[in-house]
Amino acid sequence: MRIRDKVAVVTGASGGLGSEIARAFGREGAYVVALAGRNLEAAEKVAGEITAAGGCALAKSVDVSSSASVEAAVCEIHEKLGRIDILVNNAGVRQDNFLIRMTDEEWQEVLEVNLNGVFYFLRSVGKRMFRQRSGRIINISSVAGVLGNPGQSNYSASKAGVIGLTKAAARELAMRQVTVNAIAPGFIDTGMTSELSCEIREKLIKGVPLGRAGCAQDVAEACLFLASDEARYITGQVLCVDGGLAM
Repeated sequence: MRIRDKVAVVTGASGGLGSEIARAFGREGAYVVALAGRNLEAAEKVAGEITAAGGCALAKSVDVSSSASVEAAVCEIHEKLGRIDILVNNAGVRQDNFLIRMTDEEWQEVLEVNLNGVFYFLRSVGKRMFRQRSGRIINISSVAGVLGNPGQSNYSASKAGVIGLTKAAARELAMRQVTVNAIAPGFIDTGMTSELSCEIREKLIKGVPLGRAGCAQDVAEACLFLASDEARYITGQVLCVDGGLAM
C-alpha cells in the first residue's frame, strides 16, 4: 500500500471524481477525510464504503468558498487525527455561459469555489505541513485552464489560476519538503460531463488523440502517484490526464 497510515483530505468527495479519488486512497491504506459542501450524504456514503472495505474514513461538511469554514474544518481534522499528510483540492463547480452574457454571479461563484477554495485550503493545510516538514498537495485543475474553452471563461480562468497558484505554492513550500502539483483532467466521464448531449460528447472525443473519454479512475491513479513516495522529487508540475488533448 503506497500511502498506508497517511491522513488524506479530499475536497469535493461527493462527486464522481472526488469520490473515486477518496476510494483509491482508502484502498491504498490512507485514513481518508471525505469533504463535501451541499451533499454530505454522498460523502458519508463514500466514507462508509471505505470503512466497510476495511479502511478508515470519515466525512465532513465544509464550504470551500468560506475562509472561516475551511479553517474550522482543517483545525478539527488536525486536532482529531494529529496531522494531514495529503491534500487533494478537487471541489469545483461550473456555471457555463458565453462571455458577453455571463453575469457577475456566474463569474463570482465559479471563482469563489474553484480558485478561492483552493487558496483557503492551501493556506490552512500548507501551514501545518510546513511545520511538520512533509506533505503532498494535489490541485485538480483542467485542460480548460491550459487551452481555454468557449462558454467557460469563468471556469477556464479559475483553473488557470489554480495552475499559477500551484507553481507559486510549490516554490514556497519546497524548503520544507512539501510538494505541490496540479492535475489537469481532459474529457472525463463524470457527473459534470454526463449532462452533455451526445452530439457535443462525440465532438469532444474526436479531439482526443486516444479517441475516447477518460474515467475517474485515470485521474485517481494519477493522484495516487503524486501522493506517494514515488513522486517525492516532483513539484510545481501540471500533469495533463487528457488522452493527449492538450499536447
